Amino acid sequence: MEIAVYQADVFTKKINQGNPAGIVPAADNLTTDQMQKIAAEMGFNETVFILTSEECTAEFRYFTPGHETPLCGHATIGGVRYLLDAGLIQEHALLKTEVGPIEIKINADALTMAQSQPKQTPFLSSKKELCNVLNIQEADLLEDLPIEYGNTGSWTLLVPVKSEAVLAKMVPQTLRFPEVLKEIPRSSIHPFTILDQEQRLFSARHFSSPYSKTIEDPVTGTASGVMAAYCQRYLYPEKNPLTISIQQGRYLKRPGQLLATATKAAGKTFIEITGTAIMNPQVKKINL
Repeated sequence: MEIAVYQADVFTKKINQGNPAGIVPAADNLTTDQMQKIAAEMGFNETVFILTSEECTAEFRYFTPGHETPLCGHATIGGVRYLLDAGLIQEHALLKTEVGPIEIKINADALTMAQSQPKQTPFLSSKKELCNVLNIQEADLLEDLPIEYGNTGSWTLLVPVKSEAVLAKMVPQTLRFPEVLKEIPRSSIHPFTILDQEQRLFSARHFSSPYSKTIEDPVTGTASGVMAAYCQRYLYPEKNPLTISIQQGRYLKRPGQLLATATKAAGKTFIEITGTAIMNPQVKKINL
């Protein structure tokens, strides 16, 4: 059986920039093992499989090369771009995912994705060991901001650092992440820095958990949602809603940018990310 895997370049308007996502439409007849095999052969940080759903527009399942993951921001935006270009949706979509229904709003080229209610938990392990696995020094950390785990669909560790120069020198020792991330060993690591606090502009990198069998994401969606919630708590507590702009992918030569919004209402925080995507002409055929 031959499977066609499409590619969307996400959080960019340019081919071969931003974050590539594999897309497999009409995936209802594939088994979980087959989905995992396809994702491993593609080698992208995530591949999304689109299935039919009775209660939603479609069901999305997400696979890294190493495992299935509950939610992926860039693969969601990429999958919706595919459905939109194929004429299967127009202005709105409701997607079934492992974390629950996810709402998508479409406004011209901009695609807005809701995320799960943010969760957070403190990082209580060694800052020295954390810096060691990132190839930085403790003096490179922003002292006034906490290092904290966050989740709007999957766990990541937010690590605020002083400058873009600190991000540039990072060389992750990925296999050592679980021994350092003692509270949540399967978490990814998401270091970021403030480029312009007044303009709410940030730069970030995203290092994958070794269980994913990838090293770094060019531009991330769920981690950006986590950043919005974090920034509203610690940097802009009076700003509601808060929208931040995040640049990423520079160090992989796949630059991209997106917006992340946190809105407090009725005792809850609602998270959305907004970005663009473009279908790449490359189509890979995989034999199962």
